[in-house]
Amino acid sequence: MQTTQFQSAVGIAHPIVQGPMNGASPPALAAAVSNAGGLGSCAAALLAPSAILETAAQLRGLTDKPFNMNLFLLPELQTPPALEQAQALLQPIREELGLPPAQTPLRFSENCRDQIAALLEAAPPVASFTFGLLDAQVVRQFRKKDIQVIGTATTVAEARAWEEAGADFICALGAEAGGHRATFLGDFEQSCIGLMALVPQVTHAVKVPVIAAGGLMSGRGIAAAMLLGAQAAQMGTAFLCCPESGIAPAWRAALAAAHDDGTRLTRSFSGRWARGIVNEFMEHMRPYEQVLPAYPVQNALTTELRQAATRAGRSEFMSLWAGQGVAMGRPMPAAQLVDTLVEELRLAR
Repeated sequence: MQTTQFQSAVGIAHPIVQGPMNGASPPALAAAVSNAGGLGSCAAALLAPSAILETAAQLRGLTDKPFNMNLFLLPELQTPPALEQAQALLQPIREELGLPPAQTPLRFSENCRDQIAALLEAAPPVASFTFGLLDAQVVRQFRKKDIQVIGTATTVAEARAWEEAGADFICALGAEAGGHRATFLGDFEQSCIGLMALVPQVTHAVKVPVIAAGGLMSGRGIAAAMLLGAQAAQMGTAFLCCPESGIAPAWRAALAAAHDDGTRLTRSFSGRWARGIVNEFMEHMRPYEQVLPAYPVQNALTTELRQAATRAGRSEFMSLWAGQGVAMGRPMPAAQLVDTLVEELRLAR
């Protein structure tokens, strides 16, 4: 198969990127994908700066191939939000899980500027960013460190903004994708564009290589995205099913039982629209989604609840992130999945 510009620039054998997934893309998974010829990724959005450095060191101990680390770009909270209503809505579920009344978190997220500084120090071969746009000056700092930058976009406008900021690559994120929506410009609902409509528009609008993400689960899906102009495919849910993802047994069981129409978008867990498998928590919170505090506040308020549910194996209260292709998941080791995808892509082309 012909090598794409993206593959050559990054130095990988296959046009496959394993999506960064908070809580589900540990170094073991990322390294397995990188060693198999794809681009493995670790999500660092929830990590303290010291943990970002530790994770990069772990990855370098597991692979000598290129890998990616991902951050969320978050503005600093200017004023403490009103929390009483949000905490009251969660109290019945906390009681169900045997948790005491909620205490206001001391902080709602890691400091984004400190995380960016740590990522610059860690100097992974590739760094990707979601939820926002890096300043062009900061992008230049990454490139001076020989770190290639991927900017995540859900619209043509966002893709152009990332190109203007100096990103090396654009990840075009379709509405089918599991986990959080990356929209940072314009209206959320208007930005829910399906991947097959988004990719050709983005590839037409920008000159840098484009990575397609959202609902892709097979080599045929990768081939379709590449036919529309993408130079690689980013796949998250497909790799969730791998043993190296390290996800809780209840989440893994939910993936195996999921149907083709089993996911939807919700703000209930984190305060930002995200796609996951529908469960009791999502249905209970659905009437209140529009009034929940925005990410990262709601995310912090539900953290203890979600952790308790995970320990108890209560999937009805867990955030079961997954894309629309979840019913096509194939449990197998990550390296075997990469090999399978490559062979399927060869046959499809």
